[in-house]
Amino acid sequence: MKSHSEWMGLALQLARQAGAEGEVPVGALVVGADGALIAAGANRRERDCDPTAHAEVVAMRLAGQKLGAWRLTGCTLYVTLEPCAMCTGALLQARVERLVYGADDPKAGAIASVYNLPESPGSFHRLEVIAGIEEAACCQLLTDWFAQRRTR
Repeated sequence: MKSHSEWMGLALQLARQAGAEGEVPVGALVVGADGALIAAGANRRERDCDPTAHAEVVAMRLAGQKLGAWRLTGCTLYVTLEPCAMCTGALLQARVERLVYGADDPKAGAIASVYNLPESPGSFHRLEVIAGIEEAACCQLLTDWFAQRRTR
């Protein structure tokens, strides 16, 4: 079985590729309870002209299609950036068992930074959260990408 750092390394590769394609560099993976990769995704909002095409949603859609079910019970989602409210809602709806993320998102994070949706009274599903995996690399990727965009 791969470690959290190894899975996050794969998510970072997806994020770098997305950044090279002009997308905000965020990558996500869905891993099954057996430790096997089910699906991978990266931001595709620009490419798909779709405001919901965040890396997490892309990966969960593919995982659901592969599994033939919308419930991702027993699965772990790895993502390079703390999910926003939309993605957190999708994680809860999909009954994802565990979320592992790299960098906090102080502007839109809905796990701990701005909101804590999984622990809110209205949450119907409890989600295990592991934060800060490969945090420095995840933060640096985003910082460098946005700095490069500002200099254009």
